[in-house]
Amino acid sequence: MNTRLTYLSARLLGPVLLPVRFAVLMFHFRMGRVRAARARGDRGAISIELALAVIALVFVAGLVATALYALNKKVVDKVNEDPNLPGAGGPTP
Repeated sequence: MNTRLTYLSARLLGPVLLPVRFAVLMFHFRMGRVRAARARGDRGAISIELALAVIALVFVAGLVATALYALNKKVVDKVNEDPNLPGAGGPTP
């Protein structure tokens, strides 16, 4: 049962985490290019590649913040729909 649950959670979270996986791959690619530029001694390329890596990380952070904000809004709306929940603003039993 535990193996099935692990497999199912991986299958469900895989598409959700696809942008994060893409950003991690992009970050590793950029860092590889930084290492290659460092080996060549090209300081301009190092600066550009590091800047692009930072942009990729900021983009991922923005995606995560947007997802959390959307989840927060969805949960608040669902709580406000059900007046029987404590703290929802409706009558309590």
